[in-house]
Amino acid sequence: MTRDDELAALRARVSELEAERPARRPRSRPKSALAVVLVVLAALLTPLSVVAVWSNALIGDTDRYVQTMAPLADDPDVRTAVTNRVTTAVMDRIDVADLLSGVAPADRPLLEKALGAADGPLTSGLTSLVRTTTERFVASAAFTTVWDRLNRTAHAAVDKALTGHDDGAVKVEDGEVTLDLAPVVDQVKQSLVDQGLTVAGNIPEVHTSITLMQSTGALAKARTGFRLLQLLSWVLPLLVVLLAAGAVLLARRRRRALITAAVAIAAGALVLGLALWIGRAVYLDALPDDVSRPAAGAVYDTLVRFLRTAVRVVAVVGAVVALASWLSGPGRWARAVRGAWTGAIGSVRDTLFTGGSGTFGPVGPWVHRMRTWLNLTVAAVAAAVLIAWSYPTATVVLWIAVVAVCALAVIEFLDAPTLPPPALPEESADDAPPAAPAR
Repeated sequence: MTRDDELAALRARVSELEAERPARRPRSRPKSALAVVLVVLAALLTPLSVVAVWSNALIGDTDRYVQTMAPLADDPDVRTAVTNRVTTAVMDRIDVADLLSGVAPADRPLLEKALGAADGPLTSGLTSLVRTTTERFVASAAFTTVWDRLNRTAHAAVDKALTGHDDGAVKVEDGEVTLDLAPVVDQVKQSLVDQGLTVAGNIPEVHTSITLMQSTGALAKARTGFRLLQLLSWVLPLLVVLLAAGAVLLARRRRRALITAAVAIAAGALVLGLALWIGRAVYLDALPDDVSRPAAGAVYDTLVRFLRTAVRVVAVVGAVVALASWLSGPGRWARAVRGAWTGAIGSVRDTLFTGGSGTFGPVGPWVHRMRTWLNLTVAAVAAAVLIAWSYPTATVVLWIAVVAVCALAVIEFLDAPTLPPPALPEESADDAPPAAPAR
């Protein structure tokens, strides 16, 4: 056979092989595009879902609201704002000109003793007495109790502001939610009477307030949106998960799609965190001059405290899912990390069981056969614990991940497809059998 015949036969064979090879599957561009759209929608809905869950938990749960607002009782800016409000309200209702004339002769020494420690004119001394008395009460444990009771009542203010429900104990006017400090004024009045300022007992009921919310013109518009968020508080998070799952199923490279979806959801949560940071500055700049900005800032930070926690939780969960998906992939660095992981655990296992010091019995082969299902069970249990946790934090998520990694390490340690044969002891020269006699 000539060379030309060999080349012709080779070309014919190549043609036959190409004809037998199945046609290459065309790229499903519509599916890939739809997967991208689903990932983008999941990222965009993430901030809304976080806000929906937070708002439903905060407004729908009175105990949760009181727990959220409790730290403000110890905040120095809030204490100063309360002290200023109460002092001004009390002094506005005390007629200094009629003060001494209205005091009984038996009470004059006690009143003069109370005012004598204050320098300056009578008005300054009286103001100093009222302020000192208020500061002493605000710094006491009794104020913490009153504050919790006021905020339990104030929970109706937020509910009224965002749902329209009415409650006479809290005022909502022109988009401003205020907390009535009348119980604090009553406590201060009683303390003043006990110190000899009996005229304070004649002060009528005083209603002064501290601002909790300020939203000019936008509060009424926010009611509809808030009610919608309440109704969708569980639908939106589920929708985000379904959108991400749909994107993964439609994508050609599902592991890469899962990593992208996890990162996009984490990025959506971080965008919400950035919006909260910017919104704080915008909110404080819009406050009127008579509102204490330090106190308003403390109230804002306290109200969104758990919302910021939710942002961190979603970001950490997204990062953990993305990292786990990457480590399970075929990439060179992922293979290197997995090799180091299995090598380190295998070295520990071999060291512990060298020389037949112990065996796994039938456990090792069984774990080897069920390894995939065991790993999936660990992941499912970790996800179930995270979902069942009432109000998880970023620390809780990290600890769940650490426990899951430890469980995976135990599975890797027990994964022994065959039991190592026990090592035979080395024979010494004395134990060796006698050599056969030479013939």
